[in-house]
Amino acid sequence: MKFVCNAMELSDACQIVQRATSSKTAIPTVEGILIIAENDSLTLTGYDLEMGITTVIPCNVMEEGRLVVNAHMFSETIRKLPSFPVKLDSDARHIASIECGDFRTSIIGMSADDYPELPSISGGYEAELDYSLLKDMIRKTIFSAAVKDAKVVHTGVKFELEKNHIRLIAVDGVRLAIRNETIAYDGEDLSFVVPAKTLSEVLKLLDEEDNKVKIFVGKRHIIFKVGQFDIISRLLDGEFLNYKAAIPSVTKTVIKVKTGDFLDSLDRTSLIITDKLKSPIKCTFEDNSVKLFSNASIGASSDKLSAEIEGEKCTVGFNNKYMIDVMRVCDTDEVRIMLNGPVAPILVVPVEGEEFIFLILPVRLKNEN
Repeated sequence: MKFVCNAMELSDACQIVQRATSSKTAIPTVEGILIIAENDSLTLTGYDLEMGITTVIPCNVMEEGRLVVNAHMFSETIRKLPSFPVKLDSDARHIASIECGDFRTSIIGMSADDYPELPSISGGYEAELDYSLLKDMIRKTIFSAAVKDAKVVHTGVKFELEKNHIRLIAVDGVRLAIRNETIAYDGEDLSFVVPAKTLSEVLKLLDEEDNKVKIFVGKRHIIFKVGQFDIISRLLDGEFLNYKAAIPSVTKTVIKVKTGDFLDSLDRTSLIITDKLKSPIKCTFEDNSVKLFSNASIGASSDKLSAEIEGEKCTVGFNNKYMIDVMRVCDTDEVRIMLNGPVAPILVVPVEGEEFIFLILPVRLKNEN
């Protein structure tokens, strides 16, 4: 294999593709990037047997071929090259000789014959979403996916596609995030769960350009086409939480509060709370005001802000981080907080509509029976 290409283009592609490689595996080739040079293009692939990222960049191919190189070593070498065209030449022993300007180096590669084959999708379903929409939907749900759970399916985000509608749902046992949106979709109803790890990589590739993301869904795998990159991932199996049953149907107290003011107050009141000094925020809603209290071994804090309150007075405790996470992704000026007593789930929704629904389980306060 022999080719010449732009060092910066190669470096940018490697930095992204290597995120799908694995450093903890008994299969050496999975730690590498598969390079395929043919038809004046270079195809780069990283695949850890669960998620793969592949891309194609232009290059001048003098001799077609395939080679696997250690992802970290190759990516770091290419990243630090001077701004000259880079030439790579590999021989029958799989040694890659790299030249760029006056720099010379060689890296011992591996046979591409030992590289695992990426899954393919045939006979699946296709959907198309705006970059900015998918980015917002992932951002508003992924933080609620479980990191570790007895049910692996909850470490992902559930997608539900219906006629002209898409919904993303994430749950980790103590909180729930739902993001709804109207889209131009006229295909079959679909329901599948994508690992949060995959969506995290998709999120990194999304920008604010007025462009589209294509999604291809099969029985066991999904492909996201984001710009020049394809991200392929297995789907998670298992019975996902019946999230509709988890949403309270009764509300005794409704609070309308400015999102930014509530977030600022939470931040201030949470300063004395740390991972070692965990303590819930105590929040009292009454007389059109929100009173926040925190108490830890190093001190105590309180704050107060105005709000519009309808219904019964209510005092509730909650994990400060969970509520801060919610408020940080609410990009509306105001939100509604809906309560049904001190031990019922806390709902956070828009002032109008159901674009998003966040649910947080409360923390029982010491003075509560």
